[in-house]
Amino acid sequence: MRSGCHAVKAPLRALAIGSVALAQLLASPPAHAAGTPAIRHVFIVVLENASASATFGANSPAPYLAKTLTSEGAYLPNYYGIGHQSNDNYVALISGQAPNPDNQADCLPGYDNFEPDVIGSDGQAIGQGCIFPTDVKTIADQLDTAGLTWRDYNESMGADPAREAAECGHPGIGQPDNTQSATGTDQYAARHNPFVYFHSIIDDTTRCDTHVVNLDLLPQDLTSAATTPNYVFITPDLCSDGHDSTCADPSRPGGYAGVDSFLQQWVPRVTQSPAFRTENGLLAIIFDEASTSDASSCCGEVPGPNSPQPGATGPGGETPARS
Repeated sequence: MRSGCHAVKAPLRALAIGSVALAQLLASPPAHAAGTPAIRHVFIVVLENASASATFGANSPAPYLAKTLTSEGAYLPNYYGIGHQSNDNYVALISGQAPNPDNQADCLPGYDNFEPDVIGSDGQAIGQGCIFPTDVKTIADQLDTAGLTWRDYNESMGADPAREAAECGHPGIGQPDNTQSATGTDQYAARHNPFVYFHSIIDDTTRCDTHVVNLDLLPQDLTSAATTPNYVFITPDLCSDGHDSTCADPSRPGGYAGVDSFLQQWVPRVTQSPAFRTENGLLAIIFDEASTSDASSCCGEVPGPNSPQPGATGPGGETPARS
């Protein structure tokens, strides 16, 4: 479960919205927002495996996130995931697809196709597997249709070229996922990069290579509003997202120290960029799940259509402590 959402906006205003709806919001602001400048650039950073009570408590081990950033923006508690473990929540963020047994297991042992190719009346793909068929669409397709730009930036992707490419980095279809564990030279995890789990993206090599890229390209893109995508999805690696308490690279911190180090480096770059400052940017920092294993859910979530138990022991994703 995501332990909370920290939203930073210029000018400051809290916003909580599902990713799949962002394309419509960017294309045309809602009527009730008349007189308020439209949000033109959305930045999303996804962190890992931390409870709200620990992360945002009085003695938080991540003071930059818990204290500095909450003083600059808005802390939104009770932000729920829809399943367990990680990959199903990432997939839902950009497609609205519910969990299935394969992506609940983080696509172990392999990077396999979702089968069969059947779409239910509610838009949910029926079956199981990890790489969704071409007719399952994502926010990327919505943005393209609306004439808006997007890019997915992944820290460490391609750091070891023998492990994965620096653009559109993913395992071979039907092959084991060698990115499940970090190495001393490469801490990228494909399962935390939802864009490589859709044939509508990875089958178009040019589209994927130009949109699913290494985080190193973000500073250049931030130099002007014109070169900054309308939708920016940022995936830190296993040392920077809090997933690994000890970084496989001994020169870098893991856990909360890795989270704070990453955010201190990248949040100012985003919030001081021309796109954020002059075109009404929004930054949302969220968690995919908490460190506990309860299966609380939100908003009347029901199991299915592919998994009778999306959470570890029940209907929902892991949940933060109430606040």
